[in-house]
Amino acid sequence: MKNFPSFTRPNLSERSYNDSRSYISVQSMGRTIFLTPDVITFLEGEGNYTFIYTNNGKKYLVSKTLKSLAEQLSDKFLRVHKSYLVNADYVVERMEDDRMLKLSCGKEVVVSRRKIKEVSGLLDHTNLIRISA
Repeated sequence: MKNFPSFTRPNLSERSYNDSRSYISVQSMGRTIFLTPDVITFLEGEGNYTFIYTNNGKKYLVSKTLKSLAEQLSDKFLRVHKSYLVNADYVVERMEDDRMLKLSCGKEVVVSRRKIKEVSGLLDHTNLIRISA
């Protein structure tokens, strides 16, 4: 009988908790696509469904709530409204006394009245242009 050198296979269950949560899977045209957080510009929730917008202009629909997706994503995603979760890396401008955020993709997202102070405090460390109406 031959002796083979022992080898170890990585055990998938030994992956760290953060590694397994570092992407979001979406179905598109019969395929499963894995989106990493750095390509997501913002998410828009509508009931039990969420639209995910990416930096290449694509929009995906997933049957998960915005709250459940927010728990999967990192701290750089800001809940600016009950219907919007924004990636702070893609915010390029704050408008109308911080009531609107303009993203690098050209979209404008409303900030809820109750979240203005929190969002502006988190974004103050960046040099974003403020435009008052």
